[in-house]
Amino acid sequence: MRPCARIIVWAFACLLAGCAATSGPAAPGARAVGPELPIALAAQCEQTEEDGFRERARLVVTDNQVRELSWQLWVGKKGGCTFELEQFRQTRSRPSIELAERSGSACRLMVWRVPARVTLAHAGCEQHCSPGIYEEAWPVMFDAGTGGCATR
Repeated sequence: MRPCARIIVWAFACLLAGCAATSGPAAPGARAVGPELPIALAAQCEQTEEDGFRERARLVVTDNQVRELSWQLWVGKKGGCTFELEQFRQTRSRPSIELAERSGSACRLMVWRVPARVTLAHAGCEQHCSPGIYEEAWPVMFDAGTGGCATR
C-alpha cells in the first residue's frame, strides 16, 4: 500500500476509535457514514510490499464476534508488531468491533467493514511493537468477498 493510502486508513482508524469512545447526540447536520455492515469473514493475508512492509494476518469473524486473530507485521528491517487474540477480549461488536487488551492497557484493536473491505487496525499498542516503529505500523485490509489481502 502506498504511504498516502496508509495514512488515510490510519487516520480513519483513529477517527473510528475516537468516535467509538464517545456517545451522545450527533452534531446538527451530521450524516451517518453508511449503513452498518455485518462482518462474517474467514481471512488470511500474507504479503510484502515494495517498501519492505510485510504482514501476515489471520482473522475469523462470525456475526461480528472475533473467533481467531493472529497478526504480525514488519516495517522493513526495522522491527515489527505482534497481536494474538489470547491477549485481548472483545468489548464491542457493533457498529464496529473493538478488542481491549486483557492487561488493562490502552491498547485496542478495531475491525470494521466497508462494502469491499474489512480493516483490522490498532491504537495505543506501542508495547506490541519493536521500539521506534509504531508510527509506521499500519492496518491490514482484507477483501470482504474472498478473505484474501485487499487490493489497493
